[in-house]
Amino acid sequence: MSYVTAVYTVHGSTDKLEKKAEGIALGLTIGSWTDLPLLEQKQLKRHKGRVVSVEALEENKGLIKINYPAANFSSDLPAILTTVFGKLSLDGKIKLTDLHFSEELKSVFPGPGFGIEGIRQRLNKYDRPLLMSIFKSVIGKDLNYFSGQLRDQALGGIDIVKDDEILFDNPLTPFAKRIVKAKEVLDAVYNETGHRTLYAVNLSGRTYDLKDKAKRARELGADLLLFNVFAYGLDVQQSLREDQEIGLPIMAHPAVSGALTSSPHYGFSHQLLLGKLLRYAGADLSLFPSPYGSVALERETAVGIANELTTADSQFKTSFPVPSAGIHPGLTPLLYRDFGTDSVINAGGGVHGHTLGAVGGGIAFNQAIKAAVEGIPLETAALEHQELQEAIKLWGSSEVSV
Repeated sequence: MSYVTAVYTVHGSTDKLEKKAEGIALGLTIGSWTDLPLLEQKQLKRHKGRVVSVEALEENKGLIKINYPAANFSSDLPAILTTVFGKLSLDGKIKLTDLHFSEELKSVFPGPGFGIEGIRQRLNKYDRPLLMSIFKSVIGKDLNYFSGQLRDQALGGIDIVKDDEILFDNPLTPFAKRIVKAKEVLDAVYNETGHRTLYAVNLSGRTYDLKDKAKRARELGADLLLFNVFAYGLDVQQSLREDQEIGLPIMAHPAVSGALTSSPHYGFSHQLLLGKLLRYAGADLSLFPSPYGSVALERETAVGIANELTTADSQFKTSFPVPSAGIHPGLTPLLYRDFGTDSVINAGGGVHGHTLGAVGGGIAFNQAIKAAVEGIPLETAALEHQELQEAIKLWGSSEVSV
C-alpha cells in the first residue's frame, strides 16, 4: 500500500494526546468515523488516517505519528503537504518534524539529476570538500566588475562561484550576458591554470517564464542554476529538475525558509524542509546555515540536514550539503569534522575580505581544506602558507582534537 507517515511534535498538555492524534487522523482524511454507518465505514476504510504511535516526550510536549493513505492525494508535494499539514498548521503549537514515504510513493519523485558524484565529475575533484564563493557587492555594478570578481575567485582555486540570491535580472548585468561572460572568463582561467570553476546563475523572474529562461541558460552554456526555491515552491523546483530540455544541476537557496522553520513550535523542521524534501524535489546542492557562522543553526540540526541529503537511498542520488553564513578559513576543521568530505564549504566575506583579495582568500581556503583532510593543524599549515597565515590573523582558527 502506498502511503506517507507524518511525524508531529505537539506542544501543550499531553493528557489527551491520544484523542488529539485521532482527531488529526480523522480530521485530515474522512472527517469522522464512529458516527458513520457500517457500509460507509467499509467504503471509506482505505481513506482513513491511522494513528501509528503517540508518545509523551516531556511535560507539555508530545510526538504523534499518523499514516495517510496515498489514495487520498495526487502524487505531488503540494497535495501531500496540504493533506498532512494544511489546515493543521493553523491549529495551535504543532510542528511537522518528518515525513516517511512508502517506496512506491517515493518513486514518483525525481531526486537530484546530478548529485554529489555528478558535480564532482564536472570538476574532476574527489576526496575532499568542494569550495564555493559568492559574488560580493555586484548590485549596481557592470559586467566588467562582475568579470573581474569572477576571475579573481577562479584564480584563487574556487570550485563553484554563485550569484548572490538577491542578484536578479537587471540592465547592468543581465541574466544571459552574465552566463556568456562567465563562460568566457572561466574558460580563460581554465586554459591558463588547468583549474575548472563552475558558475551558478540565479534563475529568477515570473514563475511561468522560468522554464524558458532555464532552457536559454543551458543553450548559452550555463553550469548550474541557483534557485530561491522557497520563494517559488518545491513543486516549481521539481518541474525544473524533470524538464529534460533544461538538464542543469540545481542549487537550492534557503531564502524565505526561516519563516517556515525557525519556530520551535510551528512550521517544518529544518531537516525535513532543507534536507529530505529538497532532495526528493531534485536539488543537487542545498544551502543552509552552519552551526558556527553569523546566522547559525544548532549543530545537531545542521548535521541532521546534511544526513538527510547524503544518506544512501536506492531511489535517489545524494545531494551536496552546503553549510553557509559567516564562514572563514579558520572554521574549516569544524566544517570537515561535522560535514565530512561530501560537503561544500561556502564563503563570501571569508574570501573577499582577505588582505590579499579574493585570490588570496580562495588560496587560503584551499590550504585550510588540504590541512584538514590530512589531519594537520591549521596553525602548523600556516607556517608554510602566507595566505592561510593572513586568514588566521584576520579571523582566528578553530582546531579540532580527536
